[in-house]
Amino acid sequence: MKAMTYAQYGGVEVLEQTQRPAPKLAPGSVLIRVKAAGVNPVDWKLMSGGLDGLMDVNFPVTAGWDVAGVVEAVGIDTPEFQVGDEVYSYGRRDTVQGGTFAELVALPAAVVARKPARLSWAEAAALPLTGLTALRTLDVLNVPAGRTLLIHNGSGSVGRTGIQLAVHAGVRVLATASPANHDRLRELGAEPLNYGESLVERVRALAPDGVDAAADFIGGVLQDTLAVLKAGGRHASIADPGVLDHGGHYLWVRPGAAELERLSALVEAGSLSVDVAQTFPMQDAARAFEASMSGHGAGKIVLTGFTG
Repeated sequence: MKAMTYAQYGGVEVLEQTQRPAPKLAPGSVLIRVKAAGVNPVDWKLMSGGLDGLMDVNFPVTAGWDVAGVVEAVGIDTPEFQVGDEVYSYGRRDTVQGGTFAELVALPAAVVARKPARLSWAEAAALPLTGLTALRTLDVLNVPAGRTLLIHNGSGSVGRTGIQLAVHAGVRVLATASPANHDRLRELGAEPLNYGESLVERVRALAPDGVDAAADFIGGVLQDTLAVLKAGGRHASIADPGVLDHGGHYLWVRPGAAELERLSALVEAGSLSVDVAQTFPMQDAARAFEASMSGHGAGKIVLTGFTG
């Protein structure tokens, strides 16, 4: 099968289209024909060697962790799915080798869910990692309805999802972003704030008594969080382990079908949308990585199938 792989750590120059054996189908697993695969910063951070201290990597690595596609085959004792089911998943492996930037991927049924009918293939592939990350953060913070949550980097894909999850739960959301993204954040239900210098004053202008919780989706904002957090308030970060020294939670996404189904229910109810900024053919994964590295606030980057 065709796959986008790398045989050593490095930049986009190490990513290439290769032929790989089709994955074996273990009991309790499904074989998915890939329709689309989401691009996330973790993909190129892993490729650069930046996550070598966290997980084992077996070269050559097929890149990618997010996927949406059609069930091609089911393993022994996998009653949850049938051939032809439309599914999506965040397919993290603790030992990284086989990824989702390929024609086929095999994943345990326990991390696979049926694709929401309201989402296109690209939108479905864009949701798992960012959606599960936002969901994990909101679950840990457990902000009651009517309280105030500050989201750092509300215009990022995790931030946009987090805004929608919090608003759906009746939480007031303040979210930082560049002015170009403020209108979209308002549409999602947040009160946007410029990030950067004097953020504390801007937060205090909207929440004079401070905020009940803060979610850091960018890093480098710990002191601002502590300055506006109410006594006893909760805070979490997906980017800064320093929060652990100040009573905060340092989080990493957790794969799981049950959590994906929670997101699916919100999508189907019209309470959660997915913004896709760009799509690339699978063989152009290097260009997609470059676009991801450049930073953007318009939504996720997604790879569609191989062409040609």
